Amino acid sequence: MSSPFKLTRIPSLKTVEEFRAHVTSLGIHLPCEDSIATGSSSPLIQAIEGVTINGKRIGNRWAIHPMEGWDGTTTGGITEEMLRRWQRFGESGAKLIYGGEAMAVRPDGRANPNQIIITEDNKAGIASLRETLVKAHQESRLGGSKTDDLVIGFQLTHSGRFCKPNDKKRMEPRVAFRHPILDRKFNVTSDAQMFTDAEIEELIQCYIRAAKIAWDVGADFVDIKHCHGYLVHAFLGAHTRPGKFGGSFENRTRILRDIVAGIRASGNKIEIGVRLSAFDFVPFKPDPTLSQPGKLGPGVPEDFSNCLPYCYGFGVNANNPVEYDLTETFQFAELCAQLGVKILNLSAGSPYYNPHIQRPAAYPPSDGYQPAHDPLIDVARQIGVVKQVKQHLASRFEGDARRQMPEVSLSTSDLRPPILIGTAYSYLQEYLPHVAQYVVRNGWTDMVGIGRMVLSYPNMLTEAVEKGSLTTKMICRTFSDCTTAPRNGMISGCYPLDKYYSAKPEFQQLKDVKKKVGG
Repeated sequence: MSSPFKLTRIPSLKTVEEFRAHVTSLGIHLPCEDSIATGSSSPLIQAIEGVTINGKRIGNRWAIHPMEGWDGTTTGGITEEMLRRWQRFGESGAKLIYGGEAMAVRPDGRANPNQIIITEDNKAGIASLRETLVKAHQESRLGGSKTDDLVIGFQLTHSGRFCKPNDKKRMEPRVAFRHPILDRKFNVTSDAQMFTDAEIEELIQCYIRAAKIAWDVGADFVDIKHCHGYLVHAFLGAHTRPGKFGGSFENRTRILRDIVAGIRASGNKIEIGVRLSAFDFVPFKPDPTLSQPGKLGPGVPEDFSNCLPYCYGFGVNANNPVEYDLTETFQFAELCAQLGVKILNLSAGSPYYNPHIQRPAAYPPSDGYQPAHDPLIDVARQIGVVKQVKQHLASRFEGDARRQMPEVSLSTSDLRPPILIGTAYSYLQEYLPHVAQYVVRNGWTDMVGIGRMVLSYPNMLTEAVEKGSLTTKMICRTFSDCTTAPRNGMISGCYPLDKYYSAKPEFQQLKDVKKKVGG
């Protein structure tokens, strides 16, 4: 049984010294710089050297993660809310827009009935999203009116186990393999819900067609989404699946290799990125011994005693699946380099079954659980894993080691490690720039990615670089409303801090939901 603990909230730590002392008390390694660097002294505004995306050098070290709003049309088209979100991405001044939205490659792959679908019918709308973003970026202070160093990608996805394409409350899951714990949670009851090999080959063609649409409307790259338990990520854990898409590492990565090969065979010049859950744990749940009506318990692992060795995940210790094992993560990162993948964006776990390792937060979503320990532990874990991946790639792609790499689709002289993007920074709040500066300056990562933080505070990057300080009232405090809302059939947004959303009728609905579940 887990024990309740008293959370030290980040706003209560008034100085860098207090933040460091708290980190030390947790026994974790999470270094930060003394102050927020401004102007040319900031490592966060330095361009990426040595690698270009569609001929562009990325102009600074900030990336915006893809964020769905659950607010498109029922035909997968764009809306006012979506345009506003992309405008704010442009206003941020970040020079890498990594995905924008998770775009379903076909209608049945949506995680909700209002997810954008990247099809010919929606092509004009998707083009307008990009145009809105570029215009806002040109007018932003940090963007500096330049767009020749602004790189924009679209994230391509199929939601797999989490599909709700027709009804916000009805799961219609399609899976890579049968999972002894997740099947119960997500209404998988029959082998007929597993994709056949022939169906996967058809799906690969959907990704290839979607990549062509992305290129046609001006995207610089597409992200082949391999994270958070969605379909292609699930295939990385398909150790028990028979056939050519399961079992061996080669088979479990066949989808990526076939998509990349198909895009290139089609003559499409678009670049490739991958967002990867670098590690996973078993699913978690609220501790039933500490849960009360209106009060979620702290997270504890589901009983996995009958699932050992745990062969249902990727980057997870098969003998103790609440620990990571990066053996295959390193292998996958090498494969990305061999395939010419230019950007590798590292996340972890899934917001659907272990959100604390993926998106550390002080307050849980309505279908989550209270933190069982300080979320900074989860932040440090992700930052540390990115550092390990970067170090591994550096050791494999330098000197003699580089010449010994097997050829896949490129000559060894062209092999180079992808640009790495780190994740899980939003929970750092006031100290996000301090930590981000350190990890970039010291080579732990190439870029720092932010997601929900930019929803409430799109000018954060600009203010940090210009003033050396942040506007505290605009900082995301990880209330998880942007997740709780869509989990309960509402559009996503920052309800606590963005008046655009707090003025909507969903604001009161959301308050009522949170009161019931104790979120």
